[in-house]
Amino acid sequence: VQLQASGGGAVQAGDSLRLSCSSSERTFSRVVAAWFRRAPGEEREFVGGIACNRDFTEYADSVKGRFTVTKDNADNKVYLQMDALKPEDTAIYYCAVTRDCWYSGTLDRASNYDSWGKGTLVTVSS
Repeated sequence: VQLQASGGGAVQAGDSLRLSCSSSERTFSRVVAAWFRRAPGEEREFVGGIACNRDFTEYADSVKGRFTVTKDNADNKVYLQMDALKPEDTAIYYCAVTRDCWYSGTLDRASNYDSWGKGTLVTVSS
């Protein structure tokens, strides 16, 4: 399954960006979707995720209150709205989806996701 993430770029601290993830092979209303990121020299980490019903979301503590994951079923896209960006948010951001609405435990488990996008780079300068 191909996932296409876009919307990354270079911004200043305090700015906002919106990342989007699309797929021609998965219907986002029927899968769990999540965003992960990998900062330079760091391990990949969970950012936020959204369940099939769109009412349930989870976020990493580091982004709570600043980032929002949403689904647009009409456009079949998943978005990551990032506000109040900080230099420590600099990373390559990846979208990931499950095969269906089922997932094990919590949304931050990478093992739940069977398809991953190639990533989009976000650079935040101070």
